[in-house]
Amino acid sequence: MRVISNKPAAFALLAMLAVPMSASLSAQEQMSTDPNIVVTGEPLPDMSAMTPGPEIKGVITARKGDRMKITAADGTSTVVAINETTKLKASSGLFGSKGQKPSLNALLNGLPVTVKTMQAGQVLLASQVSYKSNDFKTAMMIRNGTEQQFAEQTAATQALRGRMADIDNYNIKGTTNVFFDTGKWQLSQQAKMELCNAASQAESTSNALLLVVGYTDSVGSEEYNQTLSEKRASSVINYLQQACRWKPYRVLTPTGMAEADPLADNTTEEGKAQNRRVAVNILVSKSVEGL
Repeated sequence: MRVISNKPAAFALLAMLAVPMSASLSAQEQMSTDPNIVVTGEPLPDMSAMTPGPEIKGVITARKGDRMKITAADGTSTVVAINETTKLKASSGLFGSKGQKPSLNALLNGLPVTVKTMQAGQVLLASQVSYKSNDFKTAMMIRNGTEQQFAEQTAATQALRGRMADIDNYNIKGTTNVFFDTGKWQLSQQAKMELCNAASQAESTSNALLLVVGYTDSVGSEEYNQTLSEKRASSVINYLQQACRWKPYRVLTPTGMAEADPLADNTTEEGKAQNRRVAVNILVSKSVEGL
């Protein structure tokens, strides 16, 4: 049985990793007031009409065409344009000085950057984007996922989680519940099918992550139910990754909640059956929603 809901899941806090943003000018402030701003903007003016703008520090949280969104540690966001005049600079030196200049596609989501800008009215153009080589490597590993070695993938996963804001900054796009027999954590054939369906739904949702939470009914001790709920969550995670091919770095740490947050009345057999479940929540960061 598959149940879709949009019930908030405030289970865990994740810390955001980003460098502070420098003092901004009025144009930057106007563009930064809405953290959900869509990465579009006015056409770029003539370069000769632009003057030096503010320096911006933060993490790339969205890309669309010739615009990117930079989100600072305080949650404010600034949209900056990029074009063929934008220079890329890594910690090891300016790209292009020792080889072919990379494409602007190198500016990946999740990459911490420092951006020097030119300004005309409300439009900011990145004249130079600087970042650390190790941060670029991590961003590439996050994109490539399981193609990397296990140790590198673990580092990428930790970096990804570290750059996320807390759960309240996510939209829950849907929840799939799979159910278990009393005292069991083995998946039924029905549950296996529904998990791969959930993974397919999440795969078609841009920037989606999965949050997996295990539950029990009220039968048994608190300690026993906590362990059982964790085993159920782990069983679901393993199947999602191994059979449904969901990339490990796109799964948040599984959680066991024992008999907390029941779906139904634990005094009836029907209610208990509904509560012996694992919820697979599809999450999308509000900062990139709708892109």
